[in-house]
Amino acid sequence: MKPKKILFHLALVAATTCVSGVTSAADKIDIGNLEYSISCADCHGFNGKGTGPYAELLKSRVPDLTVLSKNNGGVFPVARVYDAIDGRALINSHGRDMPIWGNRYSTESASLFGDDYLSHSEAVVRGRILALIDYINRLQQK
Repeated sequence: MKPKKILFHLALVAATTCVSGVTSAADKIDIGNLEYSISCADCHGFNGKGTGPYAELLKSRVPDLTVLSKNNGGVFPVARVYDAIDGRALINSHGRDMPIWGNRYSTESASLFGDDYLSHSEAVVRGRILALIDYINRLQQK
């Protein structure tokens, strides 16, 4: 099974587990860390400081994800981070270096769910983004 398909299944299990409160083997897997490693670390670095191997290839400086709370009065900016990751509401005519993960995750879920994708697509997108947000929140400087 491809790593992305495994990640989709893990995200769905995690979302279901969070909603139902059921404890399962998925509770032992850090889905946010896995998603971050696959989708974010190349640019933001494994430490979140914006020093990943692709960072120097981009037009703009890659943000340091470890200071988001510090730069927001000590409060982690969940909605702003969600919108930045999803990206679909922030599309502008000048483009952006960061991928529009909402579109990418939606497209990937279409290949996973086939004809049934419309009923699952946004749940998969939200699950993956929320797992990332949880992980990025844990990267914050204390």
